[in-house]
This record gives sequence, C-alpha cells and structure tokens, in this order.
Amino acid sequence: MGTINFRNVSKVYGKNRAVDNIDATIYPNKIYGLLGRNGAGKTTMLNMLTNKIFPTTGTIKINGESVSENQELLSKVFYMMEKNIYPEAMKVKEVFKWTSKFYPNFELDYANNLADKFELNIDKKVKELSTGYTSIFKVIVALASNAETIIFDEPVLGLDAYHRDMLYKEILSNYIKKPKTMIISTHLIEEVADILEEVIIIKNGKLIKHQAVEELLKSAYTVSGKAEKVDQFANNKKIIGEETLGNFKAITIMESYKDEALAKKLDVEISKPELQKLFISLSRSKGGSLK
Repeated sequence: MGTINFRNVSKVYGKNRAVDNIDATIYPNKIYGLLGRNGAGKTTMLNMLTNKIFPTTGTIKINGESVSENQELLSKVFYMMEKNIYPEAMKVKEVFKWTSKFYPNFELDYANNLADKFELNIDKKVKELSTGYTSIFKVIVALASNAETIIFDEPVLGLDAYHRDMLYKEILSNYIKKPKTMIISTHLIEEVADILEEVIIIKNGKLIKHQAVEELLKSAYTVSGKAEKVDQFANNKKIIGEETLGNFKAITIMESYKDEALAKKLDVEISKPELQKLFISLSRSKGGSLK
C-alpha cells in the first residue's frame, strides 16, 4: 500500500470545524496511534480517508491517487468502525463469506481459526453477540481481510483485560507476519502503547503532534517530589501538565534536556513519562500547534 497524504484537509459543519487544516503523511507498513479526546476529530478524519464523507477543503490521496469515489483504491483499505455495520440477522460465518466478496484476499481459514481461539460462536447471529464478542468479531474480520491498510476505531470495547491483551497480541502478530499499515484509534492508550510506532494527536480538529513514539517520549520528562522543590526545579521550564496530592507534586516538562544535577540538589525524581499521561498533558495544554 502506498503513502497516505492529508493536505490542508478541513471538514466544516456550519460554524464547527470538525477537522481544521490537517497536513499529515502516513507511511506504509507502520502501526500508528490516532489519539484525541472525544470530539477531537479522529472519526471525522477516518471517515474522510475512507470516503464516507468528503472534505470541505483539501485533498486525501493514497499513492498519489485521490480516495474520492475511487473504489479500487478503497478496496485495499479496511475500516473497522466503532459502530456495527453488518446485517444483524446474519450469522458470523455468513459475514465471513460475505466479506470475502469485497476483499478478494480475505482468509476464511484464518478467520475461523481466530474464532476458535477467541471462542467466538460463528453460528450466532450478529445481533446475538455481546459488546465484547462484537469487538472480537469485528477485529477478526478486519485482520482476515488482508487489506493493505487496516483501521481500527476503538477495537476492544466491552472486553476484559485478558481478552484485550489477546487481541493486541494478535494484531501485532498479524502485522509481523504480513507487514501493512495499521491505524488504531483508542482511548486505552497505555495498553496499546507498546505496539505503536508513531502517534498522531488531534486536538479541537487540529494536528498538534505527529511523531515516532520513542522520539515523543524522549522529548519530555516527569519531575516528582515535594511541591516546593518541584516548583523550584520548574522555574523557566515548559510545563505542559501537573498533578498535586497534598505536599507531593508531579509535573510534565516538554523539553529534552534534563537538569539531573539540579534534580539531585533539590531531591526530586526525574522519570520517563507514560504515553497516556503525556497525551493527557498535551491535550490539556493551551496554545497552538506543538508539532
């Protein structure tokens, strides 16, 4: 699958700019995390990529070809939407066969093997599945599609921690065996952090970060300790988040240089931030783009 390019893409509903002038390049054969708070514009962005809605302005291309009304191109993209799009009266096994008509590389044996692995009853109708098993069913269809780009929108809704971990491992295993572009939109950031290579962070319709996960984590750090000492350390530094509990304080600083000598002098601890906490800090911080 080729490179996906968003160029000056906006989507406007009345006075609301759901997506605001986004420029982004998604290179093939990587796992991306698309992150943002509710209403940030993530789903709008994915719906435009898959031609379910059209941009108000700008272009979206894959390998230089516009996705607009390009069915041949879009047949290489599988979008696992948060809402169910399958006929509810259909049995799971019927959906497997039905999907193979739209995705010629669909692996029926793989889908059935995954159904056995996750104890999904393929003789059940779609409407009879619980929320958790609906998620399992949709992820199986997505992975078995063998599409060159697979998009997951909240793939683990309704699942317990054990099954969420199983699904993440299966997604990673599938990617390793057959490299492809994967885009995962989720609120459970810390759980999926280990399999993401790059993150795209959207805030109020704007792109505020698009960076390799490791680079992003290296560009910030957390300082914790007694509040007065942390405040002394924080002087003239770019603070993007803070938490206080009694006399204990933790701050997130968006700088790569860490003054370890000062930290030792003040008896405060410097640590690597977690991706989820860093995302929360970036989402809360004021100001313009932080790209």
